[in-house]
Order: sequence, then structure tokens, then C-alpha cells
Amino acid sequence: MDQGWCASALLFVVSQGVSEGIDLAGCKVALAFDLPGPTLFDGNGVARLYVDEGATAGQRRELEAIFQGTRGGPMEILGGLMSRWLPARITKIEVQEEGNTLTATVGESGRIHSRRLADEAGQATILQNAGLACLMKTENDAVQMAPSGSQWSDQELPRRFETRSGVRGICRWSVN
Repeated sequence: MDQGWCASALLFVVSQGVSEGIDLAGCKVALAFDLPGPTLFDGNGVARLYVDEGATAGQRRELEAIFQGTRGGPMEILGGLMSRWLPARITKIEVQEEGNTLTATVGESGRIHSRRLADEAGQATILQNAGLACLMKTENDAVQMAPSGSQWSDQELPRRFETRSGVRGICRWSVN
């Protein structure tokens, strides 16, 4: 919140999972949010989910419930900071991963680009037991540092934003 506000975009690619009998494997979801500050936990945020156009109506319904936090689980905390959810946008989400670099295009709204940090021997730079890793229930409460050059522009969100920080991790969730 070094600018007095926090805006970010998160990308989720579901490798496996079932919700209410609906298979979610292969689904892609992006979440963009804006928290006006002055601190992260003041809430009053605005957010939108972007669901890949390849998802079925049933998958979209389940993904919206999970990622808006209405099913409980890790997203319930982040969702609780939002006072307004814009309607989910169904759009094309393309994800490309090559080596340590990940690039995702989310329709006309955003582009996520991150590269894992590694030492000279190629070992990933790990952040363990930090707030975000624990909140998101990542494997071993750890994330890999992956600075980004992401850009987001959605006219219904309070501001256009760019990011420079980023992490990647594997989440293992169970929700009600």
C-alpha cells in the first residue's frame, strides 16, 4: 500500500478439483481487485472475476462461489475485504509457461507476466510462512518469488494499474 491503495490481479489455473459434483479441472480464473486503503484491512474493495470462456455454465457458477469466498475456504478472507463485486466477465484466458516465465492474457482487461527468481544454481527463491502464502493455503505455506510486469485496465474498476511484485504457489483447498 505504498501508494495509499492496493490493486492487484491473481491468476488461478485449476489442475484438479470438484465442487458440488462439477469437475473444475482445467478451469482458468483471474481476479482483479482494488482496495482504497489506507490499509489493506480497511476493506471497502471492488473486485471482478474473469472466467475463461471454455468453462461451462455449471463450472462458472461454482468458480464464482469459490473465488468470491461464499463457499468458505481461503478466498472467504479476501472476499470479505470487498464491499462490491462487479459481475463476473466471461472472456478468453490464455496462459503460456516457458521455463521460469509465465504470461497470461485475460481478454481485453489484463496481461500477467512473471518470472521466477532463482539463484546462480537455478534454485528458486522461496518465501515461507508469510501472510499471503498462509492466507492462500499454499503447499508448505510457501510461494516462489516471481516479480511481474503485469498490467490491468477495466473501466469499471476504480483505477488502471500495473504491478511489479508477484509470487507463484500451489494451493490445496477444501471448501464447504
